[in-house]
Amino acid sequence: MSDPNAQTPNDPNLSGRPPQPPYQSQYPATPAGAAAGLTPAKDIEWGSYAHLGGLLGFVPALIIWIVFKDRGRFTDAEGKEALNFQITVLIGYVASTVLTVVTFGLLSWLFTVIWIVSAIFSIMGFLAAKEGRNYRYPFALRLIK
Repeated sequence: MSDPNAQTPNDPNLSGRPPQPPYQSQYPATPAGAAAGLTPAKDIEWGSYAHLGGLLGFVPALIIWIVFKDRGRFTDAEGKEALNFQITVLIGYVASTVLTVVTFGLLSWLFTVIWIVSAIFSIMGFLAAKEGRNYRYPFALRLIK
């Protein structure tokens, strides 16, 4: 019969070193599939970036809102507001394109006006959100609720 207390060749204690404790992360474990929440400072930061991204179009606001909407209430609210405004601006660009084609280019200056207005309001939204205040655009279709 074999001795139940005998060490087998695969036993880690044969090396003469004491067994190592299991690896422990310095960060708390989050459940699989759950996103970690944002700190209040990061929540304000990402909410303000959603507005500032309007200088580049609707894609930055869309990405920020999709990624962070469940991680911070401020980013969720500001991301939706910025995205709704950028969708409104996109509709303005489409209407401007149609008007430019119909008028054989006479209204092509509308693109510049729309971009300038969009940039001004996006910067105003960024500055307000950076201070932690909710910003509401003066005109925007509220398509995403």
